[in-house]
Amino acid sequence: MLRFLSRPSSSSSFHLIKSRNANVTANQILCGSSFAINSSLDAIKGVKVRMMSPLINYVRARGISIPVRTPPLLMENVKTVQNNDAPPVQLLYGSNDGHGGVIVDLKDPMDSHLFVASLRASLSQWKRQGKKGIWIKIPIELANLVEAAVKEGFRFHHAEPKYLMLAHWLPETPNTLPANVTHQVGVGAFVMNDKKEVLVVQERIGKLQGIGLWKFPTGVINEGEDICVGAVREVKEETGIDTEFVEVLAFSESTKTFFEKSDLFFFCMLRPRSFEIQMQELEIEAAQVLLHGSSRDEMVTSNRHVPT
Repeated sequence: MLRFLSRPSSSSSFHLIKSRNANVTANQILCGSSFAINSSLDAIKGVKVRMMSPLINYVRARGISIPVRTPPLLMENVKTVQNNDAPPVQLLYGSNDGHGGVIVDLKDPMDSHLFVASLRASLSQWKRQGKKGIWIKIPIELANLVEAAVKEGFRFHHAEPKYLMLAHWLPETPNTLPANVTHQVGVGAFVMNDKKEVLVVQERIGKLQGIGLWKFPTGVINEGEDICVGAVREVKEETGIDTEFVEVLAFSESTKTFFEKSDLFFFCMLRPRSFEIQMQELEIEAAQVLLHGSSRDEMVTSNRHVPT
């Protein structure tokens, strides 16, 4: 409870113990015959109350008990201070994925505890907005956030050399997020000149090394690379021959060939634009041109550069 201390004289000035803020006059806190002063003194420290009304003398002379409560103005200020003491939670920024979901691309360093608070607040908002799939792209520099995201329901979707993609399905419906990439794409090059001579190589590494088999140049398409561009590149890398793409002769599919992924292989016809072989010695044991139709039983087009 608040206590009022009077001076020995007949002065009508009173002081509020444990006061806090600026002076408050009796006219601001007097409501009828009771004072609007708080009994919760934790919120008020330092307020001087000057009661100049004759009613005060009357109440004081007769020892009347006065109920007290906090002025609304003071309570509002305390509430504001308490809100200001706690830092606001920052929501994660995300872009729409075009399918009712959100993609969050993290870039700036973040403490894992702050990340959890932001993630939880963001998930609540996305649920209210009816969002479905949530994607979080975490660069390798922010790997400390992966465990926190997994604990909030995210699962690994796919990984690249510089980032990890996590995904979380929010609705209480079957998950329709697409699966990770399931195929790799390879190419083989059929390069024949005007003399009907065909370019062939022998591999220095892999399953065909050291057994004397001649094969067409082959390889794997790079990320974002067209099939026709990849075929020309592989020939250049392995033999030094410049070529131009003509057409796709055939294609095939093999399942569960590389880390349980399927393989699409496109056999392409290329036309040579240069004729001097400059063999890549790191991967190629030998390279030459053979007359089309010769040593046919020894020609192979599969078993490309796949780690064993």
